[in-house]
Amino acid sequence: MEKEKVFIFDTTLRDGEQAPGFSMTKEEKVRMALQLEKLGVDIIEAGFAAASIGDFEAINEVAKVVKNSTICSLARALENDIEKAGKALEPAERKRIHTFIATSPIHMKYKLKMSPDEVLERAVKAVKFARKFTDDVEFSAEDAFRSDRDFLFKIFEAVIDAGAKTINVPDTVGYAIPEEFGQLIEDIKNNVPNIDKAIISVHCHNDLGLAVANSLSAIKKGARQVHATVNGIGERAGNAAMEEVVMALKVRHDYFNEVYTTINTKEIYPSSRLLCQITGSFVQPNKAIVGDNAFAHEAGIHQHGVLAHRETYEIMRPEDIGLEIKSGSNLVLGKHSGRHAFKTKVEELGYNLSDEQIEKLFVKFKDLADKKKQVFNEDIEALVLDELSTNQKLAQLSYFHVLTGNTVIPTATVKLKVEEVETSPYTVLGGGPIDCTLKALGKALNIEDRFKLKEFNVRAITYGKDAIGEAKLTIDFEGYEVVGKGWSIDIVEASIKAFLNAYSKYVSLTKKNISESI
Repeated sequence: MEKEKVFIFDTTLRDGEQAPGFSMTKEEKVRMALQLEKLGVDIIEAGFAAASIGDFEAINEVAKVVKNSTICSLARALENDIEKAGKALEPAERKRIHTFIATSPIHMKYKLKMSPDEVLERAVKAVKFARKFTDDVEFSAEDAFRSDRDFLFKIFEAVIDAGAKTINVPDTVGYAIPEEFGQLIEDIKNNVPNIDKAIISVHCHNDLGLAVANSLSAIKKGARQVHATVNGIGERAGNAAMEEVVMALKVRHDYFNEVYTTINTKEIYPSSRLLCQITGSFVQPNKAIVGDNAFAHEAGIHQHGVLAHRETYEIMRPEDIGLEIKSGSNLVLGKHSGRHAFKTKVEELGYNLSDEQIEKLFVKFKDLADKKKQVFNEDIEALVLDELSTNQKLAQLSYFHVLTGNTVIPTATVKLKVEEVETSPYTVLGGGPIDCTLKALGKALNIEDRFKLKEFNVRAITYGKDAIGEAKLTIDFEGYEVVGKGWSIDIVEASIKAFLNAYSKYVSLTKKNISESI
């Protein structure tokens, strides 16, 4: 029997990004999209074009730079949404419009206030209109699992006749049990007369921790596309974790022997790592596939078994997901290293930077090498991320001075360059060095009464007393909860950079005004 491909529809940049604390700027979406392209995902849902100017621009920019993956925009079953999606996708070599409308009785009655016939008519009209912009149209029946089966069959048949090439079956609220969800896919195959003209897709949420299990059950029953996100991020408890679905199909090929994916699994760990760096939210240590403990063995009997033969306790190899390349803290460069060696190392770490950026980073690297006895891969990566994460034109640190101790009142002075204009120095007293520093930043940016620090974390990313520190701040700017990150040997400076990173994201995100999920 010839194997059939399971298409991976990655919605990290859309459904994943809608989760609190996971918002991304346009530049961050582009970086993540390029990594998803390296990963080999078939479709990248880059956003929801009608949601905001920022989302429209991000989709448009992703459509310009990604060549090998299909670029998709979500759109409600409204002509205005679909038209904006079509315009945002214009530069894409491969484009898809993903339109949706709710089909469950509870959604139709209370959210849409529409009859089933009205919903069906709207769905068909939306698909036909979307085909004016692309032949590749996907239709989703929001809350499909809780929908009346006969109505679901009817609307799928109608949208396929209207030109939808993919029909998506979401478990929008994560209510399904794997056996039930698999049966739904089988019922769709058996009761939609023209189903052979479309690919069956699934979009599972993880409210009961069953998103991956439901997706795999659907594949076994004939679904050939899965909506998923890197690290399983998404609304509420998240979506099906892409890495778990892909590796389950790969490791258990004996069970799923009728299907395959074209994902480059060696890019799974780098993709997970990049998303963590961009969003500032790390996966729990025991997370399947990409967690820090996924390949760790502490119990003596486990260690003995792994040393004797790896397969005693490991069903996959770390290098299968790209962990061997990115893990470890190998000494790489020193203060005598030249520009060429530095540029080569940056490229080995997966970053493609301009000559101007390399030149700026090389100066910072030399300064770091003078301060540290040993320079690790993570140190260089921190320099790169610090450069990429800061909107230099918006707000840049000129200098800071902090006075603290157990016999003095903590005092901080900061001076910034805001949109290329130097501010006056601002000096503020506070309850501690971080408190007064953040207050001084608030005064310098004229937002002292408009933000609230929700969470503050600092960790060393390398080893020794001269390790680079990573500061992660979660800040509420007038209702917008934003995560910022910064890196420096000095934790106060790292905190300042994290604050400015969060502030630049806030400025970008204030354009957003609509949030929809399926």
